[in-house]
Amino acid sequence: MSGENAPVQDSPDARRTALYSVLGQVPAGKVVSYGQLAELAGLGRAARWVGRTLGQLPADTRLPWHRVLGSGGRLSLALGTPSGDEQRARLRAEGVNVTNNRVDMTRHGWRPMEHSG
Repeated sequence: MSGENAPVQDSPDARRTALYSVLGQVPAGKVVSYGQLAELAGLGRAARWVGRTLGQLPADTRLPWHRVLGSGGRLSLALGTPSGDEQRARLRAEGVNVTNNRVDMTRHGWRPMEHSG
């Protein structure tokens, strides 16, 4: 695979594999938006699909789902819900500051080398 954003095949398995592959590379202490994750995985403007797909991950997944946020660093999972509270706890444990339900993307946003232009 080259580092270019070639369109991913339309098969759901190929799309999920591309998504999970990129998600697995997001380092601790860094976050990415749903839209950015879709773009990095070669899925175009599929932010909503990314959100739905991550919502279907098994509870025991080792993928860092908690590092994926809404646009502008907004946490999409509601405060006071089990998944929302877990996301906040995991991010804080990695040194990510959550203030007013947001993360500072300029400070904590993940910028992989092949996409810095």
